[in-house]
Amino acid sequence: LAEARAAGELDALRPLLEAALAQPQSEVRDDGAIPVRYGMVGDSKPMREVAALLDKVVQSDVPVLVLGETGTGKELVARALHQYGLRKGKPFLAENCAAVPADLLESELFGHKKGSFTGAYVDRPGHFVAADKGTVFLDEIGDMPLAMQPKLLRVLQEGEVRPVGSNKVVKVDVRIVAATNKDLRAMCKAGTFREDLYFRLAVLTVQLPPLRDRKGDVRHLVRFFLDLMEKEMARRCTITPEALELLDRWRWPGNVRELENEIRRTVALSDGTIQPADLSPQIRALA
Repeated sequence: LAEARAAGELDALRPLLEAALAQPQSEVRDDGAIPVRYGMVGDSKPMREVAALLDKVVQSDVPVLVLGETGTGKELVARALHQYGLRKGKPFLAENCAAVPADLLESELFGHKKGSFTGAYVDRPGHFVAADKGTVFLDEIGDMPLAMQPKLLRVLQEGEVRPVGSNKVVKVDVRIVAATNKDLRAMCKAGTFREDLYFRLAVLTVQLPPLRDRKGDVRHLVRFFLDLMEKEMARRCTITPEALELLDRWRWPGNVRELENEIRRTVALSDGTIQPADLSPQIRALA
């Protein structure tokens, strides 16, 4: 159930990711346009620093490790690195390492040969082969089983994979972007994550700030989500200054994903204007 829920969360985020990446790569304008850089909404100092870092690394082709709490937009960074990078127009495949059982994850990533295990009725190429010349995004990399990590290290070091049940290797050319909300350094010390793999993945590191540290960005995100909900639900909603002030004061432990869910719920239930009374009880309690 937890695995299905995690996979469902990624699917639910797809429209948001696509809408954000479709926005122009522009700074905030005097005409009040929503500030968007690399598909990420916001103009706070931490987000300007993230955008400045992406300016430097987007045209490189080395592995990138994206760090941040759940809901901060790590997949947005991965998609931006692909869409604005050297591999634009090539395949982009994403996999959540925490959402797939270990035996299936190995097959999903590295492929398998027909008959290699029960249910393997046909050859399967796997993500690394299917995304050749493109990008593979590995979300929740800290949940990749320790026994599988040498196979990923081989992709990074040698540019090759060996499908399950095969004695032959296949050459691949992919950029790997990984993400986690875990402390991989601590996991290396504990022996639950390979140190050599960590250093291969963390050639470039992007640290995403939590929403509570992005002063002023909640208001931009609210406008963005209201526009998105109008397109998705065909419902145009406004928000009162009082309700917006409460949203701005909330700490958002679930980050941008929590804010998006809050706006989605209030738009669905409101009469066209979001009032403080429409907000979740814990947010209303700030009044």
